[in-house]
Amino acid sequence: MNKRIIYVLFSLLITTSIADAHLYKEKEYQKHWCSLNNGQTEVILQDNTRIDCLTKDYAIEFDFANKWAESIGQSLYYAACTDKKAGIVLIMENKQKDLKYLKRLKTISEKYNIQVWTISPTEMPTYSNCRNCRQ
Repeated sequence: MNKRIIYVLFSLLITTSIADAHLYKEKEYQKHWCSLNNGQTEVILQDNTRIDCLTKDYAIEFDFANKWAESIGQSLYYAACTDKKAGIVLIMENKQKDLKYLKRLKTISEKYNIQVWTISPTEMPTYSNCRNCRQ
């Protein structure tokens, strides 16, 4: 019986890890987008929180689409701490699946004046060399 439980838990762990795999790490999207937009990455605030990208006008949070709700609070907090506008770059690795998250985010962002951008794997400079990318 114990071996069976361990097997089930191990199987769930592997399945979850595979399902959570991304084509690129969040930091890779962040570095690419931020450099194109003349921003500074990983800006540390006094409370040791980190702004993903700080530009002349925006304090920007990056998140994968399914974490859209989390990105709202972080972007608003970073904007308040820096006296800049709030911004979010939503990482959309599967346009069909992630569109529902973008719609939810846009509903809130319009009400609270948060600028929203998107980025996808096809915009990455190494996309043509990506072995796991759906082309």
